[in-house]
Amino acid sequence: MKEETPVLKGKTKKELEEICVSLGLEKYRAAQIYTGIYKSRYTTIDQFTTLSKEVREKLKTHTLYPEIEIGRDLVSKEDGTRKFTFYVGENKEIEAVWIPSGDGGRKTICISSQIGCTLNCKFCATGLLEYKGNLHTWQILDQVLQVERLVGDRATNIVFMGMGEPMHNYFSVMKAAHILRDKDAFGLGGLRITISTAGVTTGINRFIENKEPFNFAISLNHPNPNARSSVMDVNDKHPLEKLIESAKRFTKELDRAITFEYVMIPDVNMGRDNAERLAKIARSVNKCKINVIPLNTDFTGWRRPTDEEVKEFVMHLKAKTTAPILNRRSPGRDINGACGMLALKGIRSETTK
Repeated sequence: MKEETPVLKGKTKKELEEICVSLGLEKYRAAQIYTGIYKSRYTTIDQFTTLSKEVREKLKTHTLYPEIEIGRDLVSKEDGTRKFTFYVGENKEIEAVWIPSGDGGRKTICISSQIGCTLNCKFCATGLLEYKGNLHTWQILDQVLQVERLVGDRATNIVFMGMGEPMHNYFSVMKAAHILRDKDAFGLGGLRITISTAGVTTGINRFIENKEPFNFAISLNHPNPNARSSVMDVNDKHPLEKLIESAKRFTKELDRAITFEYVMIPDVNMGRDNAERLAKIARSVNKCKINVIPLNTDFTGWRRPTDEEVKEFVMHLKAKTTAPILNRRSPGRDINGACGMLALKGIRSETTK
């Protein structure tokens, strides 16, 4: 059986060394290739001028240096957020979002880990898509490379909160995260990278056992164990009680705070009893923060909460817990780039392509 042609992107330094040796090249060439891909952000093999022409020709002949293809590029007229659609195969699309802060200090890229999603969170448009597979590590990293090139700037933060469930593509996601963290590659600190999950406890426990150095967020979205499944079907396989046990273990063993994401849905999870239950969870976990997010989608028949409803819910929450609470609001909502909106095609902004 013919071996597949190796793809240079998405490889660790050790893997690049193995490729170099297999091609009869000196092992030290791997470090030059590694920094060229991730630090210098070269887009073609010909740009690797630290390599001789002979070495470059050998790489072009025996390896691949692909990139995901840009499709749509939407720019928010409200806050400068940009949503990019990329093609990763025939009838296969993913989306990534560039989210600049108002003061220009924080520049976040929200990236995808799967084509579609294996889960069906009721408020999330991605859950309506057919699942078409996991992304390779190089496709995950190329979202960052492509977005930075398109916006002409470098990210300060990366969040794995785009399309897909990161814990269902654990090894590719973690490999990408470690390359993003590496000082010889993208050079982002571990705490500038956030991995998220809808509540896959097996993945959380593996994360803890591996002592991963990244921030971690759980999409909680309902604090009642008997009602959470009506919002998130992941709760059927990974019940809330087990999820909270894993969150407690995270803060105890890694000695770091965990983040709970909470999409606020009127008449579903915003009652005073819900606030009290959520606060109780926060107190039990000890080291945590809560990001509240107003519902952005309406295809379920649910509606977005009013500012007054959000204020009241947060007030009840603050009365019962000292955990930091942040209203994440919804950057990019006018281009369907906010939480839960990726994959929606209803465009209310102008495309640049």
